[in-house]
Amino acid sequence: MTKNKLTDLNDHLFAQLERLAEEDLTAEKVELEAKRADAIVGLSDQVLRIADIQLKAVKIIADNGDRFMTMLPAIGKSSE
Repeated sequence: MTKNKLTDLNDHLFAQLERLAEEDLTAEKVELEAKRADAIVGLSDQVLRIADIQLKAVKIIADNGDRFMTMLPAIGKSSE
């Protein structure tokens, strides 16, 4: 299983930007890359929303101690 990081997402976004900027693309390839870009952006938005929720949960713990850990069971647990 691949372990992706937010830095990998950044790399994917810039790679897609480079593909869209290629000057020798046909109209069909531009359309295909634009659809791919839309899909990547949609998935990226979801990944970033999840990361934001995780960050908020960590902030709750940092601000209030671990008394909320029972309500946030997935925080701090390894998926390995």
